[in-house]
Amino acid sequence: MDRETLHAEIRRLAASKEAIILAHNYQRPEVQDVADFTGDSLGLSRRAAASSAKIIVFCGVHFMAETAAILAPDKRVILPEQRAGCPMADMVDVEGLLELKAEHPGAVVVTYVNSSAAVKAVSDVCCTSANAVDVLRWVPPDKEIIFTPDRNLGTWAAKKAGREVIVWPGFCPTHELIEVADVLAAKAAHPQAKVVVHPECPPEVVGLADAVESTTGMIRFCREDDATEYLIGTECGLLYRLSKDVPGKRFYPVTGAAVCPNMKMTTLEKVYRSLRDEGPLVTVPADIRTKALQAVQRMVEIGA
Repeated sequence: MDRETLHAEIRRLAASKEAIILAHNYQRPEVQDVADFTGDSLGLSRRAAASSAKIIVFCGVHFMAETAAILAPDKRVILPEQRAGCPMADMVDVEGLLELKAEHPGAVVVTYVNSSAAVKAVSDVCCTSANAVDVLRWVPPDKEIIFTPDRNLGTWAAKKAGREVIVWPGFCPTHELIEVADVLAAKAAHPQAKVVVHPECPPEVVGLADAVESTTGMIRFCREDDATEYLIGTECGLLYRLSKDVPGKRFYPVTGAAVCPNMKMTTLEKVYRSLRDEGPLVTVPADIRTKALQAVQRMVEIGA
């Protein structure tokens, strides 16, 4: 099938099976176009939980589908490409985190939503890139804080919150590709453009930015800000979303190298097959789900 036919067939299947299609901001443009909703990982999971759909097709990576399964246990959650993982999420394991907790008894474990359900289950509270600062400020001042898995987000949020944080040494390989030299070269090429970066970028890159935002925050900032050109320091898939949501402005990647291979694994063909076959399914064991849900709900109560 050509792209247009495939798109129409996916929409037909979704309607007939009472399915909702969710696509992360970093997905391929054609996958974003076929989705009912695009957004960040937690925002999409909330859409999933609030939806009356029976099936959730999550076009993203594994931890995102897991989060949807945590929030919507009554629905069938499908990940079109089961190999689509997250290297950062894989950098923290339950055993290692429990060992660190044992070394710091009484510490509050703050875990980025970019993590497995099993790691969330041994955490006290989750956070997003948008509310990490607020979550750190929520922790009582007499408590130590362990932040996992992203060292860059943890370092940035700790500085903004005025807290000392024990940072797990994980990172996003895609955001690590964005370097100071890239920012300087991009600024030289587009001197009028504002630099907007994700807090998963290295600290020295964050230090050069006009704004540091989550993906949803980037869209909001660029829409509300008075500049007309922006250098975007995150996975390149967001530029497509920005071009659609903020028309009339120009967006350039800080570097074209910032492409997540896992996010790009999902294709229209895989979305079609996953709907047709109603799989691969992503499930979370009940005991892990219950504990992980507590950490996610605590984050929502703080404000996400």
